[in-house]
Amino acid sequence: MNQKEILNKIKASVFNLLKNEGTGHDYFHIERVVNNTKKIISHEKCDQFHAILLAYLHDVGDYKLHNGIDMTQDVVFEILSPLIQDDKYIQQVIEDIHLIGYKGGFNQKSDKNEVQIVQDADRLDAIGAIGIARTFAYGGRKERLLYDPNFKPENFKSAEDYKNSKAPTIQHFYDKLLKLKDLMNTKTGKEMADERHHFMEVYLEQFYNEWNA
Repeated sequence: MNQKEILNKIKASVFNLLKNEGTGHDYFHIERVVNNTKKIISHEKCDQFHAILLAYLHDVGDYKLHNGIDMTQDVVFEILSPLIQDDKYIQQVIEDIHLIGYKGGFNQKSDKNEVQIVQDADRLDAIGAIGIARTFAYGGRKERLLYDPNFKPENFKSAEDYKNSKAPTIQHFYDKLLKLKDLMNTKTGKEMADERHHFMEVYLEQFYNEWNA
């Protein structure tokens, strides 16, 4: 089985797994991250197969989709083991996926180009117009308030604190989204993030104008 065939089978598995997911981490999120990855790798040196494979699989075991439990090890192995007869490589994929997510800024850094590229691609989908939509979709699913003027921002001491936060959805802009532009790894990612970051700033200004009208 060649690399194109492997990616097509992974794509089909991920579609079936996430097609009805409702928190903003659905298959179309995956598709956008894959497309962002392809845009970035056209300007960056990397193992393109590995980067695209990571883009397809980066969310399949995420705790947000599995009742708060990270299932990356099990789900990725289930998808890849019929396609790739190399357990060591599959384990490397799993380890790389664990480095991609934001995790409140407490995640371990990676110097691997493929991880940095997919991290940028994923973070791009967390900001801008679509990022805003996904943020409110997730907040609604978790029954969080849109905004609470009396809410006091939390000082997260660990990734677990960040994971368990019950803050209003608007607070997520300050806890994560507005920080992502300056955390981009690649030149292409930085350039793509600028416009989306500015849109969020404009959106927040309008939000507060309407709230306080």
